[in-house]
Order: sequence, then structure tokens, then C-alpha cells
Amino acid sequence: MTTVAAYAAPAAKAPLERTTIERREVGEFDVLIDIKFAGICHSDIHQAREGWGEAIFPMVPGHEIAGVVSAVGSGVTKFKIGDRVGVGCMVDSCRECENCKAGLEQYCLKGMVGTYNALDRNGEPTYGGYSEKIVVDEKYTVRIPDGLSLDVAAPMLCAGVTTYSPLRHWNAGPGKKVAVLGLGGLGHMAVKLAHAMGAEVSVLSQSLRKKDDGLKLGADHYYATSDPKTFEELRGTFDLIVSTVSAPLDFGAFLSLLKSDGALVNVGAPEEPISFNLFSLISGRKTLAGSAIGGIRETQEMLDFCAEHGIGAEIELIGASEINDAYERVLNSDVRYRFVIDAATI
Repeated sequence: MTTVAAYAAPAAKAPLERTTIERREVGEFDVLIDIKFAGICHSDIHQAREGWGEAIFPMVPGHEIAGVVSAVGSGVTKFKIGDRVGVGCMVDSCRECENCKAGLEQYCLKGMVGTYNALDRNGEPTYGGYSEKIVVDEKYTVRIPDGLSLDVAAPMLCAGVTTYSPLRHWNAGPGKKVAVLGLGGLGHMAVKLAHAMGAEVSVLSQSLRKKDDGLKLGADHYYATSDPKTFEELRGTFDLIVSTVSAPLDFGAFLSLLKSDGALVNVGAPEEPISFNLFSLISGRKTLAGSAIGGIRETQEMLDFCAEHGIGAEIELIGASEINDAYERVLNSDVRYRFVIDAATI
């Protein structure tokens, strides 16, 4: 076991504080990663404050991890010391179910093992990226291309692949009209990715406050959902809407913006249950769907795509002592567009 410094929430809703945790010894197929940067995801806040249900404490959040390999197990073939690597939202899965075998480990039928707030195969709690080092099986580690700096690559391990996966699955590309609902940590990546895929991209946001940003990021159009005229003007417009917001929506209103056979895909996860009239789906053979991160193969594909197209997250780099302030700012939508922790400050 190796003792490393980390920032942890000692209990639900408690401020995060500096502490130490134990990392397992490097096994045959493990890599030891010196963490350089860790993104702050809204889901870190949901889990640290038990917004999604009972959680495991103390909790070390962080599933947007970028770093450098500093040791490898004897059986490792994918990586060597000095390689630039990333770890996203999962560090293991059953590896045997049909989804795992199909490269869809995020939908493991026995449940993937989360990078934090989960129990590993030995029943030990997992601790995330707000720490100096992490030990991960090579199968759940990806390579960060040389064309991406580690700081802007870190948020892609969640925000990037969480938006890339539904855009690919629902065939965003030339001739398709795609709307991104919400321009935050996930939304800004969705805009960049959909634009790079060749789709006509619109942002649907509560106000026009971030319109200039949205257009610079690659959006063709920008609309305020607080204006009732938006829903009249855009009725039946989109092939695909990707909702990145984690607040309850008027799903009937947003489904009305889809073309026949269009899909509204949720990657944001509100803490409250939702309700809507099923006629919103029946009228137009529409789909209301969800999507969660991506498998390891798709995560690597996303990183390679971003390197090829010069896409990185828009970040604000912070020291570890600023984590609690950053949480409050995320809740107030006061970040453009992803906080990233400099792990050297941990």
C-alpha cells in the first residue's frame, strides 16, 4: 500500500478537506499514475452531497483524471513509464457480460465499478482523482494523444465522452440539425464536438448571456428558452437534442422541437423524478432517451478525434484549496466552462 495526499468529503454535505488515503500496490496488470490534473464535474457535487442517494464516506471525488504513468505491473502491455494517460468514470466492470464484451463497459450488466464512491472487486472503497496518485487496471486506462495538453484533456474523460457518445450513437453529422440544451461543462463540449462532426448546431439556453461564447465554440444559432417565441419558432426543427442540464425540464415543450423520429437524449441527471404527457412522444414517433459516458474504446476514439480536430475543454485552473469555492461556483453556473485542479497543489 502507498499513502498519498488527497482531498475528501468526510461526510455528506461537509466541506472537502486535505487528508491521506491508501492506494493498493501495483498489480500484474495495473499502472500507477502520477495525477497531474483532475476536472471537477457536477456529478462530484451530486455525490459528495448525496443528491443521488446514499454514498460512501470519506469520499475522494474526481473522475476526470489526466496524468503520467510512473510504474507498471509485470503483465502490462498497453503502457510504459512516462506515457500520458487518462482515467474516466469507471475503473472496472465484470468483463464477462454481453455489454462488456461489446465494448460497452459503462453499461455492465453487473454494474461498472465507479472511479470513486464505489466498491472494488475486493469490497474496498474506490477513491478518485482529487489525489496525488491512482492505481488502475490498464484495461480501464486510456492514452492521451500528444496533440492534447493534459489540463484541457482531463475534463474530456467525463464531459467529453459523455457528449461524444450520444452524438455518435444518434448520428450527428452533415445534414443533421442538433441542439445542445445548456451551455456548461458538458454543453460546451457538446457544441464543439457536434460542430466538428459537421452538424448544424444550435444552443438552447435560459438566456442569451453566453451567446457570444456559444457562437465562438461552434454553434450556428443560439436561442433563449425563457422566451416563449423560441418554442413557436423552432417547433419540429431538430433531429437530435442533447440535454446537459441537471434540473427538471418541461419535456413536452422540448419534445415539440423535434422532427418526426427525432430524439431528446439526456446526459444531465436531475435529482428529482420527472413527468410528462406521453402524447409528446407518440405524436411524431419521437424518442426520449438517456446516455451515460462511453466505453473504453469509445473514450479513446473521442480523445483521438479531439486531438485530430484541435478540440480541448475550456478550463479554469485552480489550486486544491479552492475546491469548496469551486463547488459553490458550479452550482451558481459561475465557471467558463470546467474547473480543473492542479494536482501539484494537493
